[in-house]
Amino acid sequence: MPPNPSYRPSTRHADLGDGFFDVVAAAQFPKHILRHRDQAWAARVGLDSLSDQEWIAHFGRFEPLPGSFPAPLALRYHGHQFRSYNPDLGDGRGFLFAQLHDVVDGRLLDLGTKGSGTTPWSRQGDGRLTLKGGVREVLATSMLEAQGVYTSKSFSLIETGESLYRGDEPSPTRSAVLVRLSHSHIRIGSFQRQAALGETEAVGRLVDHTIRTHLPESWNDDPSKRTLAFFAQVLRRVARVGAQWMAAGFVHGVLNTDNINVTGESFDYGPWRWLPTYDPEFTAAYFDHSGLYAYGRQPGTLLWNLARLAECLLSVVEKSDLEAALGLFWECFQAEFGGAITSRLGLASRGDEADRALARAFVGFLRDSQAPFEQSFFDWQGGLASQARAESGPSAAFYLMESFAPVRELLADFRPAERLDLTHNIWQRRHAVTLLIDEVEALWAPIAQADDWSAFAAKLADLDEMSQATGNTTVAPDAGAAYTGKC
Repeated sequence: MPPNPSYRPSTRHADLGDGFFDVVAAAQFPKHILRHRDQAWAARVGLDSLSDQEWIAHFGRFEPLPGSFPAPLALRYHGHQFRSYNPDLGDGRGFLFAQLHDVVDGRLLDLGTKGSGTTPWSRQGDGRLTLKGGVREVLATSMLEAQGVYTSKSFSLIETGESLYRGDEPSPTRSAVLVRLSHSHIRIGSFQRQAALGETEAVGRLVDHTIRTHLPESWNDDPSKRTLAFFAQVLRRVARVGAQWMAAGFVHGVLNTDNINVTGESFDYGPWRWLPTYDPEFTAAYFDHSGLYAYGRQPGTLLWNLARLAECLLSVVEKSDLEAALGLFWECFQAEFGGAITSRLGLASRGDEADRALARAFVGFLRDSQAPFEQSFFDWQGGLASQARAESGPSAAFYLMESFAPVRELLADFRPAERLDLTHNIWQRRHAVTLLIDEVEALWAPIAQADDWSAFAAKLADLDEMSQATGNTTVAPDAGAAYTGKC
């Protein structure tokens, strides 16, 4: 059965030509059990009419989508991993499977994989993904969308019937292949590879391709001016997603330069965690012994990564101009953070200064009180419109503390955002929808022990309800290619 008439495929990434990817083949898996399909986003790209068997054919056996790539492309890139440069990276267990357009706003989107088999960049790995890893990514993207974070979508998850051995999971463990929907898979590391190889022309080609495809507002006929405008756009977008992570209490865990894409979309989820309570030193990865990627260090890490991108552009843009652009990061981040906290509270913005003041007060309260992070945002959705509910809930005692008084005073000037539905039945609950590490393990246990997916399905239903109630149902990817943030 062909996709519906609104389906618009593309092969745009192939225009970059040699040096940016390798044509590869997908692994042949012994089984294909469909565990998750995002039907809402399937409709957004014209694939909602596929039967489950057709879905498996494309996203489990990787039969080409009509009009897109005849064979998958494993993308080439380098990257700094925990600030050590690694020239041996690239898509080692994934590839760019297809490109297609959002039928609502026309943007070009990628369908990329995780766990689809070995490539020239597998580095002795098996190219596979554990089922638990796939389940965790579905959960992470669903939670982030409910919180208003600009994130990739877990488009498909198919269990593949192999036994895998991993050092960080009880083994043997089950296998899966994930397909994510993202605005882009062009990473900071994509530019680093070309710069490290001395391919100045290829760096320029990649800049121009990215502008034409994803950042058209950055175009200028002067190569130096458009490259600088490109960099400034990337910086704004990366500052935005970093601010959204901080407002969500989210710790990505592995902020290497190959995990930062230039459209500023959160993606590639590994050892992520959510904060139980405010803690700048909280880390996600068990192997992050120095706390380099701790919660409180995420903004500074993003700036460091952006500086690595700036180094790739020195052949075209003056160093002083790039340094001046980098100098805008913290102002951008603070503006975005004020907006992100206000948005997370379901409030209409009152402008940059007022939003920042509320953010400072709310974070100060979370720091000083050690109130449950997510519960606090849940309780005060819509500001003082939820006061009675908040003050009769499980965290009521925290709101009697002196550190909450400045928050209460500022909330008096804010009104609920139009998108917030305070009549939704989710606000009748006493406890917030959370995704702490113990909960994740509790969701996985019945799957591992009895192939019982009911708790997983119930959690996704809760997160979908939260998205509807908060109005965050179309956050990822967001509408339009142009940056519409705060700076």
